[in-house]
Amino acid sequence: MAVAMAGFTMNDAITKVVTSEMNFGQVMLVRGVFAVALIAALAFHQGAMRPLRTLLVKPVALRVIGEVGGTVAYLAAIAHLPLANISAILQALPLLVTLGAALAFGEPVGWRRWLAIIAGFVGVLIIVRPGAEGFNQFTLLALISVIFCALRDLATRRIPAQIPSLFVTLVTTVTVMITGAVILVPLGGWTPPSTGALGLLAMAAVLVLIGYQCVIMALRTGDISAVAPFRYTALLWSILLGYLVFGDVPDAIMTAGASIIVLSGLYAFYREHKRKRPVAAGAPGLPPDGL
Repeated sequence: MAVAMAGFTMNDAITKVVTSEMNFGQVMLVRGVFAVALIAALAFHQGAMRPLRTLLVKPVALRVIGEVGGTVAYLAAIAHLPLANISAILQALPLLVTLGAALAFGEPVGWRRWLAIIAGFVGVLIIVRPGAEGFNQFTLLALISVIFCALRDLATRRIPAQIPSLFVTLVTTVTVMITGAVILVPLGGWTPPSTGALGLLAMAAVLVLIGYQCVIMALRTGDISAVAPFRYTALLWSILLGYLVFGDVPDAIMTAGASIIVLSGLYAFYREHKRKRPVAAGAPGLPPDGL
């Protein structure tokens, strides 16, 4: 899980670097080409291909919508926000999934976990500082991305077991790539990418694929209550890379908000383990990457 979070955060840093050279629609398109080639080869090799009518299965369609919406909002935000800030906001995703599962699926949530959810959202408000000078449309986009990711994760839990995860991943990635091509023109059109940018985007696609494989291995072979909290190492990686690559130093308010989110999330994991409810605890709460 720790390796996976490192891979995802490095992918975010690469994406943030490349957005200075091209718009995020082009990033979605170019990175998608590399990712689709890798995933399609893997899907063919493992016999995971299925008919396109699988897209008509409601949970699959909702998952694709959540991933596409989350990716667009996330990439629009990451170009203008510090890595640590957007990573901290995303740490509230498992809490939002727990809330969504209670409202949509009627899953029981005790008063302690309700308090953890409320505390986590208070931490998000501390980071985004509504009404303050630091709040802007890009912070709002980060929040919208979290909502779409929650939709994705909730829909994923309702996908029939006979549909291979790898096929769902391929369909989602192709859809995100096509979306990038569609929004490319409104965002300013095609910019001939440099060799360095192409190399970085290819590396980003590989890092995301490695990250997802590591998450799957972690959740399948490790004790979920022990593994899931390590997703918070993404925040440490984002602070480190944000400082080394972009010179960003988190302020006290951001650090306080992030600490509240992490502590409330860890407590929610603890309560779910104590109640022996591994499904919700195992939700990795991953950022959108088109994969």
